[in-house]
Amino acid sequence: MRMYDIIEKKRDGHTLTKEEIDYFVEGYTKEEIPDYQASALLMAIYFNDMTIEERAHLTSAMVESGDQIDLSDISGIKVDKHSTGGVGDTTTLILAPLVASVGVPVAKMSGRGLGHTGGTIDKLESVPGFHVEISNDQFIDLVNKNKVAVIGQSGNLTPADKKLYGLRDVTATVNSIPLIASSIMSKKIASGADAIVLDVKTGAGAFMKNLDDSKALAEAMVTIGNRVGRQTMAVISDMSQPLGYAIGNALEVKEAIDTLKGQGPKDLTELCLTLGSQMVVLANKASTMDEAREMLKESLTNGKAFEQFKVFLSSQGGDASVADQPENLPQAEFKIELPSLSTGTVSNIIADDIGTAAMMLGAGRATKDSEIDLAVGIVLHKKIGDRVKEGEALLTIHANQQNVEEVRQKLYKSIVVTEEDVPAPTLVYDTITK
Repeated sequence: MRMYDIIEKKRDGHTLTKEEIDYFVEGYTKEEIPDYQASALLMAIYFNDMTIEERAHLTSAMVESGDQIDLSDISGIKVDKHSTGGVGDTTTLILAPLVASVGVPVAKMSGRGLGHTGGTIDKLESVPGFHVEISNDQFIDLVNKNKVAVIGQSGNLTPADKKLYGLRDVTATVNSIPLIASSIMSKKIASGADAIVLDVKTGAGAFMKNLDDSKALAEAMVTIGNRVGRQTMAVISDMSQPLGYAIGNALEVKEAIDTLKGQGPKDLTELCLTLGSQMVVLANKASTMDEAREMLKESLTNGKAFEQFKVFLSSQGGDASVADQPENLPQAEFKIELPSLSTGTVSNIIADDIGTAAMMLGAGRATKDSEIDLAVGIVLHKKIGDRVKEGEALLTIHANQQNVEEVRQKLYKSIVVTEEDVPAPTLVYDTITK
């Protein structure tokens, strides 16, 4: 088998076999295939797409390139959730204890963030003492005992994906549905879950900016997951504005605590109930979405979800008292309000730019070596469709520096106030199942 022939075959629009895809992924991972040939094949895929079978074969080959987590010693159906990212996306912090509180085992493998704010692990490390450096045996024991645990991603999980993504990033082949879908799904499948719920974002703050592209990605991932033996479904949700009100690590933890107490933002609560209901049904803990939703709502109301969160924190060394005293989370030195310059209705909040402003404060990483300031960020007071008076605060900047003029100016450009009434955006656009 020659790489030249595989490139030529895909260039001419033909379908690659499992053996050809395995040959490519294994050879490139072992550095037996040079970058220039791998780049040529990626570009051929970019222009000619892949069939459903090719996408599943590519995903499986990347899964088999490295470690695979065995969760078979955890009793019950393990359901994972993955979000394609966004601004203020705190869903994992809420969903893990919420779904665990109704008996669904949540064995979550998460990473650190590169971009607007930290990843799930960075956010959790806002809690004093919390750590994810636990052995696989401890991880499995905690999930069996408490129904929930979070661990850092294995260093050798899908090494083929890491190498291929690095190459895609410098060859203008990132924006390819089959390559994006196989990249995401390979990590989820290697993480060992029995079933997967995907939260595919759409809008200005999402990787996919328009609904058609988001739907195509969701359908591709759901098809791959089910082809390789994982029950998989997706929800397409809005990211035209930040989810919830908080953008920043400790600030998002506080918002998660409020939500688990039943006092969270309406949009964040609703999305967690929607995603959580899917997880509960896939785990066979409820027969219908309505039944699952009622179980989760009751858990928020009666305090079970909140208590589960405290158990989760303490079991991994965290100071669970922050749940009752969130003021013990890292606090920024300065809180600076951004007043509205006019009276009207908030018609647009550019999620990407709000996220960038939070990163400028230190809430996220510009490079993988950047240090995150866990205390800083932004708390919105208004969302799209809300009325605001001139001089009323649009948001509060939480900063550890007094001069935030550049951030202020960026934020003013990111929020549009008009005289006309504007409806709030749709939160959930579609649900994709097999």
